[in-house]
Amino acid sequence: MARFSLQADFQPAGDQPEAIRRLVERFRAGSTCETLLGATGTGKTFTMANLIQALELPTLIISHNKTLAAQLYGEFKEFFPDNAVGYFVSYYDYYQPEAYVPSRDLYIAKDASINQDIDRLRLAATTRLMQRRDVVIVASVSCIYGIGQPEDYRSMFVSVEVGQEIARDDLLGRLVEIQHTRSDAELRRGSFRVRGDVVEVYPAYEEIAYRVDFFGDCIDRIVVVDPLTGRALEDTGAVAIFPARHFVTPEDRIERVVADIEAELIERLDELRRQGKTAEMQRLEARTRYDMELLSEVGFCPGIENYARHISGRKPGERPACLLDYFPEDFLTIVDESHQTVPQIRSMHHGDRSRKQTLVDYGFRLPSAMDNRPLTFDEWEQMAPRVLFVSATPERYEVHRSGGRVVDQIIRPTGLVDPVVDVRPARGQVQDVIREVRARAERGERTLVTTLTKRLAEDLSDFLREEGLNGCYLHSEVQTIERVEILNDLRRGKYDVIVGVNLLREGLDLPEVSLVAVLDADREGFLRSDTSLIQTMGRCARNVNAVVILYADRITESMARAMEETQRRREKQMAFNEAHGIVPQTIRKSIQPGIDSEVQAWKRRIETPVVAEETADYVTAHRLDELEKEMDEAAARLDFERAALLRDRLRALRGQS
Repeated sequence: MARFSLQADFQPAGDQPEAIRRLVERFRAGSTCETLLGATGTGKTFTMANLIQALELPTLIISHNKTLAAQLYGEFKEFFPDNAVGYFVSYYDYYQPEAYVPSRDLYIAKDASINQDIDRLRLAATTRLMQRRDVVIVASVSCIYGIGQPEDYRSMFVSVEVGQEIARDDLLGRLVEIQHTRSDAELRRGSFRVRGDVVEVYPAYEEIAYRVDFFGDCIDRIVVVDPLTGRALEDTGAVAIFPARHFVTPEDRIERVVADIEAELIERLDELRRQGKTAEMQRLEARTRYDMELLSEVGFCPGIENYARHISGRKPGERPACLLDYFPEDFLTIVDESHQTVPQIRSMHHGDRSRKQTLVDYGFRLPSAMDNRPLTFDEWEQMAPRVLFVSATPERYEVHRSGGRVVDQIIRPTGLVDPVVDVRPARGQVQDVIREVRARAERGERTLVTTLTKRLAEDLSDFLREEGLNGCYLHSEVQTIERVEILNDLRRGKYDVIVGVNLLREGLDLPEVSLVAVLDADREGFLRSDTSLIQTMGRCARNVNAVVILYADRITESMARAMEETQRRREKQMAFNEAHGIVPQTIRKSIQPGIDSEVQAWKRRIETPVVAEETADYVTAHRLDELEKEMDEAAARLDFERAALLRDRLRALRGQS
């Protein structure tokens, strides 16, 4: 049984004890779905943590955006410091999927910028699921996209232990099989290097490396080392090294996979020939045979995910493996901000399929590429054995799925009530916002401003800075980790105000924010619906001085519904406070060392200049000759940066000898 150890300086209060009790009782009684209606600032995250501890089940928490996921990751790391808390979101800072536009005869190659930090955290998350049950994984909706088979990932790990009989070259071969690359000059993430009877391995998901010392064909010692300096940290008796990629192909299966691709290729070429599509035939054959050759030689190729069906041995149309497959059968799924997350899960499959179908029709991909896809909504429902929907504004689907049962959590432990809502004319809204932001900045409080477009958010933040205020914008084009840094900087006081569009609606925990200003609140639509307005208003509900200003020239139906719901909650909250003698207080919450600090710490490790390694036994005449030869070769090919690095390294090593 997994043991979760929840650590917090406070106990459940307000509506939390009753909500926790009801949820735990219902899930233990066999319920498969529940809905928690938690008003902003009522401590939904703490309720979720208590539920996890009580049920003692591996847990997947799905969020609809990376920023909120990063915040949740930081909070759950703080709640469960002794347990395994992981972070699994899309590792692209920029992603342009492969596509073809027939009307313009335009092929768009896949173009992406992979965030190596997030890639490391993704691999760390799946690795933890392979090793233990006390796991909480915070993920975005990208968790329903296909990744490699968990059976392959689990079966291909390399286990080494002191006293094990294994030839050094056999170990190197195993590391290559699991997609680690040899890099003798520099130890990088997902690589290994060899120096005589010493093998150093830097797993793709770790912040540490391992030094394996051989004595003949026997492992004599395993040491945990700093991958930057080579400094020994501690001895360990054994270590399991998992693949550096989620898509891995066991060597004994490659021949079968290539044969299956060949068979499908021949069949598809015959179809295209009968249709008279000569250009498509030539295009498809050239591309596919190139990929087959790479698979045969190195076990990997760009776009290998398009052959995932053959690699896994699935039947046509059968769903791909995803993160959910890495969990044991009895796991708990928590869908945070479900009113946003559920629609995203529902829509992802259709958009992906349309793009892939065009690529197949015009000879850019084999039909099996269609099975490299996200889960359908029905598949996702079937794979989640226990689901808790969490939202301040749950939709009809969540309530229906949980049998009409909704657990209310309206009362805040701090006694805080929903904010006062003030409607002001849209004319002159910018100047009014400036006055309000300045007044709160003087009191040490912060402001959020929401606009309708990214351009307006950027322009307004520039204008605020011109007026002497510390402002910044936040929208989807700001990279994942940078978003978290901006929000923490707002809390620290570096910024007085943040201007955003859609990212300032759900889930952000910012107790210092006392004002939310909604520009053009009467522009009825997605960003100004009653659900969006309630969520946006809630961003200042953690501050005793909370005020919401809606700039509008008329009160729309959405505004009216949002203000009515806010007033209903205020009345209930104030009645509770009066009955129990509670005086509302602003939430005092430390700035957690979340995903941003973790990444920055790792970056500082890898960016620090290397002068020399501590391992004096590496300083041999042979090794110095090797480095000098490598330096000369780098200079000859005009790679002067590399040559200079090797020169400095030679000088440092010669200084040791």
